[in-house]
Amino acid sequence: MSRTFPSLSNYKLSWVLLILVAVFCWQLKYFHNRYNNYKIFKYVYSHTTEEKNLYADYPEEYYDSNHYGPVFSVIVAPMALMPDAYGFLVWSLLNAVVLIWAVHLLPISTKNKALLLLLSAMEFANAEHYIQFNAVIAAFIIFSFILVEKRKEEWATLFIVLGTLVKLYPVVGLVFFLFAENKWKFIWSGLGWLAVFIALPMTISSPHFILQSYADWFNILQVKNGQNVNLTSSQDICLMGIFRHVTRNPNIPNTPFLIAGAAIFGAALLRFKQYASLQFRLQVLCSVMIMVVIFSTGSEHPTYIIAVPGVFLWMLTQDKPFSRWNIVLLVSVLVITSLGPTDAIPALIRRGYVNKYVLKAWPVVAAWLVISYQLLFKDFIAKEKQAALPAEDAKQEDELALA
Repeated sequence: MSRTFPSLSNYKLSWVLLILVAVFCWQLKYFHNRYNNYKIFKYVYSHTTEEKNLYADYPEEYYDSNHYGPVFSVIVAPMALMPDAYGFLVWSLLNAVVLIWAVHLLPISTKNKALLLLLSAMEFANAEHYIQFNAVIAAFIIFSFILVEKRKEEWATLFIVLGTLVKLYPVVGLVFFLFAENKWKFIWSGLGWLAVFIALPMTISSPHFILQSYADWFNILQVKNGQNVNLTSSQDICLMGIFRHVTRNPNIPNTPFLIAGAAIFGAALLRFKQYASLQFRLQVLCSVMIMVVIFSTGSEHPTYIIAVPGVFLWMLTQDKPFSRWNIVLLVSVLVITSLGPTDAIPALIRRGYVNKYVLKAWPVVAAWLVISYQLLFKDFIAKEKQAALPAEDAKQEDELALA
């Protein structure tokens, strides 16, 4: 007597992998009482309801300090109200499920979705190990792009505004305004969501406290930015940080790099005729997911779950995804970027080279330069027309055969 068992496709197995990574990291951290970051996040809720400074130090509750916006208190509230074991587990699973959902909605083949999740799994594990919210931040950027593509600008701006008021990075989604069919809807819905999410935490606190908290948040981010720029920080894993660490000069300024990056990206966005190409628009998505990390002094090891999917999304949507150059880049990202700062690399190499020269950023910066070159000079429209010709010829042949 035979028995049939349900089987999972490779694509759905990639979902299972990310969920298992989330559960593994949860149990590793929870049962060893090493979940300080989750404590920081959950206390944002109680500190908001008690109107206690959200950015002060509370050594009796946790070490380090909060750097998320006041609206985060509402997002974390359901988990904060649970016992730690359950709230922390939901937090971990939330990161996995939201990222999977975002990738699932991308306008690429199922095979490429599976590969994108698999290739990003190690970087996802890094983010989960450090109990970060960055996987959701990456998903918010992807959601905003997808919803603009679907002509649902009013929902795209929800993710841009909410994400920005939590952790600034999703502000790059404003670039997708250029691709929006209804630009007035994008503007007015964005302003509407801004009012909603600024006011939302006032429902569990007071207007005065929340407005003061936004001012405090702005101030603490300025202080933190100054603290990031030094040769011993675990942050500053970015383009500017590469130059500071290689030259051993912490005084190299950010401004020239930011101006150069904005000029390169801005020049690509002036190619208005290319907007008709989905490949061009997807590549802009990839570029902003990388830029927001490599041009930020706040970038650290677990932040790269935002950038790395951008690298692999670009690679998988190329005409020849696994060319010799792309394979070298793929291996570099997996080994240097994803594994480099971990215990998988011998301490002598990790501390003496990977951390000392912020090698984690190097392959991602290289990918961004290639993406930028293509955005500046590649004719995406001509490429898509050329790819469409064989399909049209085949259709005509089928019609003649039927006649």
